[in-house]
Amino acid sequence: MRKSTKLALAFAALAGAVGTTAYAENNASAKMRDSMMARLDKAMSDSDGAITFDQFSDAMNVRLKKLVAANGGKLTVAQLADALEKARFERMARRIIARYDTRGDGTLTTGDITGREKKVFAMLDKNNDGKIEKSELPKGGRFGRQSDDDDSVR
Repeated sequence: MRKSTKLALAFAALAGAVGTTAYAENNASAKMRDSMMARLDKAMSDSDGAITFDQFSDAMNVRLKKLVAANGGKLTVAQLADALEKARFERMARRIIARYDTRGDGTLTTGDITGREKKVFAMLDKNNDGKIEKSELPKGGRFGRQSDDDDSVR
């Protein structure tokens, strides 16, 4: 392959990576803006339609301020990262519990997990023969399977 072709491909790959990162950052920024506006709307509706700086400040970063206070008035990168990671995993755990918890009591048992597995198995076993064959798996779906004649990158 010619050097100019390699450079062009490398540039295209870099541009794609940068574009994907920028999109993800813009998407995250949009979610943060929406969340901020929702908090401001709530603060204003709780008041007479106007808020003071103290009300604004309370609406903005109450969780962050609680974290700072809980850590002696200063928050390090490591402490913030730990708190963010914990919050992320707690959200994931709530989604998993909600998906599997058949009794609605906020806990998981092996019965809950087995029940969910049985439902998924039944959905995949399209011909109801008690076995899942490769041809019954979704193509490019949630399981990421591709058909044998698909030339796409795996």
